[in-house]
Amino acid sequence: MLDISLIRNNPQEVTKKLQGKIPSIDLSPLLTLDQKLRENITALEQRKHEQNAASKQIGEKKRQHQPVEKEMEEMKALRAEISSVQERVNLLRKEFETELFSLPNLPDDCVPFALDPKQNVCVKRVGEKPTLSFPIKNHIELGEINDLFDFKASAKITGSNWPMYRGLGARLERALLQYMLDTHYKNGFIEISPPLLVNTATMFGAGQLPKFKDQLFSLNDPDFPLHLIPTAEVPLNGIHQGEILTKTPYLYTAYTPCFRREAGALGRQERGLIRMHQFNKVELFAVCHPEESDAIFQKMLDSAEEVLQGLGLHYQNMLLVSGDLSFSARKTIDIEVYLPAQNAYYEASSVSSCGDFQARRAKIRIRGKEGLTVAHTLNGSRLATSRLMVSLIETYQKEDGSIDIPEVLRPYLSSYSFT
Repeated sequence: MLDISLIRNNPQEVTKKLQGKIPSIDLSPLLTLDQKLRENITALEQRKHEQNAASKQIGEKKRQHQPVEKEMEEMKALRAEISSVQERVNLLRKEFETELFSLPNLPDDCVPFALDPKQNVCVKRVGEKPTLSFPIKNHIELGEINDLFDFKASAKITGSNWPMYRGLGARLERALLQYMLDTHYKNGFIEISPPLLVNTATMFGAGQLPKFKDQLFSLNDPDFPLHLIPTAEVPLNGIHQGEILTKTPYLYTAYTPCFRREAGALGRQERGLIRMHQFNKVELFAVCHPEESDAIFQKMLDSAEEVLQGLGLHYQNMLLVSGDLSFSARKTIDIEVYLPAQNAYYEASSVSSCGDFQARRAKIRIRGKEGLTVAHTLNGSRLATSRLMVSLIETYQKEDGSIDIPEVLRPYLSSYSFT
């Protein structure tokens, strides 16, 4: 969440930046609630001070065997007033927090101010579009030829937009996951295998609640009020919630299935694996001192690109404009991999700096020579295997529909017969 003191001191500047994400944002209701809340807190503290003074006076009179009936009546009225002011403070705080928690993170100064994602800036392009001398088959056709997926079975078991890999498809995805985890481990990230269900406080700390309540899968169980994770970023952010750290950075990587209610509006070009309610992903996450933030952002980006370069896939890096940033991000570079059958680029990784936004919500601080500092968090999907699988098999398809396996994956498929 945003620092309320920043909003109080720079309301016009903060409003302008936030309107780069959501043009309709108006900070007036928040600032009005903030003023009323502070006034009532001051009144409450004053009444409590009066109560303490009156209690001492009554105690002193009792010790001196003096009558205290009048003071007791005044104390009764003061307690009733304190209760009334406390109730008002609680109500105002709830309304204030609802307004504050609904505000997204501020875009970084380096982020282009624009609302249209079509204005995202290509900052890097690696490799060339693959050229094939025969008609390109899409990943659904290739899956049928090689028996890689079973969308009919998954639809029967669960419903539409849920994946099922089989045979070489399942093994190839596992090889991708292992290759990515090994790459990130080599680059200094500690591997974590986190819970797939988290509590509400953890979802809030990562910025998922209350904003994205309708996009989450949650248990309808009063004994287990838990949520399926939409990304490993959520439990990784929760590792240090409520802590005061004395050393940084903490660099993590994790493989998890991810679950999201909103799979998007599916068109012909987005069938199969491109949009799913469940997908496997390798995540990178960091908790660090603000001074370390920029260097770690680049470290994450480099590690994601190393995976794609090792696979020999064509991709581009896009600096997102303000209007395309996620709720918690202040800066994001999307890595878009090329899908030959679609002749289009699709996001396969997203590297984001959240500044102190998530750490403020999760109460993650750092103790150093300068005192207490709110930590910075960064995250990066490295990578979602569904779209990576599409790019991989479409890029490496042969004329007969078979698939050439990239050299970096072959050690993970030792019993597969390569031709």
